[in-house]
This record gives sequence, C-alpha cells and structure tokens, in this order.
Amino acid sequence: QVQLVESGGGLVQSGGSLRLSCAASRTQSTYAMGWFRQAPGKEREFVAAISLRGSSTYYADSIKGRFTISRDNAKNTVYLQMNSLKPDDTAVYYCAARPLRTSSDPQDYNYWGQGTQVTVSS
Repeated sequence: QVQLVESGGGLVQSGGSLRLSCAASRTQSTYAMGWFRQAPGKEREFVAAISLRGSSTYYADSIKGRFTISRDNAKNTVYLQMNSLKPDDTAVYYCAARPLRTSSDPQDYNYWGQGTQVTVSS
C-alpha cells in the first residue's frame, strides 16, 4: 500500500504559478507517478507522468510547455510546477502511483491521493 498526500493548491490569478507536491508514505522509487485533474462536470484527465527515476516525462498537450513534473525519490515526493496558469486549469489535481511503468490512463493507476484544489481566476 502507498498513501499519497497532495499539497500546494490554492487560488491564483491567470498567468500565475503554483507548485504542487505529492508525498508518498513509503519509498516511491518502484512506482511510476502521474498527475491528473478533474474539473466540475468533467472526467478525470491526464496531466503529466514521470518514470521511476525521472528520466522520462510525459505531458498532456493542453499543458505542455507550461507544466513540469519532477520527482525526488530521496524525499518520496513528486512535484508539478505549473506556470502561466489559465482559468481552464481550474480543477482538483490528483497524484497517482502505479508499479514500474508510466501511463496516461487513470485506470492503470493503483494508488491515489485525496486531491488538491487549484483555482485560477481571470
């Protein structure tokens, strides 16, 4: 079992930045990590994913060039740096873990955090 706890969400103006953190309860070095988001009335969607050691990263087209995923396995933490935020980025952001391989499909992930709200005002 892996417990994940997100933090760092909040209210920010359009064009601003936030950094989300996701702390794991145990070593995460054998888990690929992903960030997803869900806006009201919409399905949960893929945002970014990172491989076991952080050598490979993957991004949704909608956030490419604005968001950066990274991880620090020594701290059992994964991050999502979000720059140039837009109102359309408003959602609850979730981190997730799955053994070994990355995926953009939320159904492939075994463990989920409780989510952190990000609200971008225009």
